[in-house]
Amino acid sequence: MAIIYKYLIIILITMVSACSAGVKTEGEVQRADTLFAKGNLVDSPNFSGTVWLNMMGATDTTIHVSYGNVTFGPGARTNWHSHPGGQLLFITEGKGYYQARGESARILRKGDFVEIPRNLEHWHGAAPDSGFAHIAVSLNTDDGGAVWTGPVTEEEYVQATK
Repeated sequence: MAIIYKYLIIILITMVSACSAGVKTEGEVQRADTLFAKGNLVDSPNFSGTVWLNMMGATDTTIHVSYGNVTFGPGARTNWHSHPGGQLLFITEGKGYYQARGESARILRKGDFVEIPRNLEHWHGAAPDSGFAHIAVSLNTDDGGAVWTGPVTEEEYVQATK
């Protein structure tokens, strides 16, 4: 596990360094004031609201980690889900929330991070009045991908974000 974190830290440092180097390559997506490109609009029943996803890194990795930038419009969020290998969130923009099933929601802001244990059911997304972005890192992907368990109801979202 320590080796995975070591590789993850090296990857994140490399990504941040590359983004701040100011070198533009042909076809580079304009980022305006965002750290990472938004990516593609998500069309999935596992999300509510407007969400963009920019998957990063190799898909044939041997380090068993996948990661991407997820950008949420105001009020957008994931469904309840868990990760067999655990997950890390590094908040890069805006204001959002993270909530584990049965616990109070936690406010998240730029610079915050969340360590989510294996198989812990949770959701994350934007505040009602703010966009929100994070780098989501799925760990130990050889143990399987996200397990989606259903929408965060409007009542659950309002209760969590008030």
